[in-house]
Amino acid sequence: MISPETPSLSRTSVKFGLYATLIGLFIFSLGAKPEWFGVDRSPVVGFVQIAVFLLGLGVICLGGYVGLAALWGDDQRSIAADIGLRLVATGYVLSVFTGMADVFGMGTQPLPEVPFFGPLQATGMVIGQGMIAFGFLLSVRFYNKGRLTFWKKLS
Repeated sequence: MISPETPSLSRTSVKFGLYATLIGLFIFSLGAKPEWFGVDRSPVVGFVQIAVFLLGLGVICLGGYVGLAALWGDDQRSIAADIGLRLVATGYVLSVFTGMADVFGMGTQPLPEVPFFGPLQATGMVIGQGMIAFGFLLSVRFYNKGRLTFWKKLS
């Protein structure tokens, strides 16, 4: 629970980050596994499906960035947290580029053929998502000895 002493901007940012992350997870799931929602129309993963799960991944990254940045409050972020947030952005760029490789003309199915999400693209997406996850882990604020951090203020 966020204490009343916490500035409202921080509380609003944390809530926005959580809600955006959950909405992004829904959009990502809709693109990655449309059969869960009964909207699967093709036996292959095509352009629209790739675009939807990349949009969902982007919303997850945005929500995580806003939420974790709000948890730092007014304090200066550590160098690890700054590197982590840059890794999140780099991982997303890698995921977008590998996911849309066919559209950009670098994949196994160059245009005008139908884009196909192949095993190399899936590997690139997994590497990009791993970078995003590692970046978020670096951005988490941990307790420092002798300093009252945001997590301690909450309890």
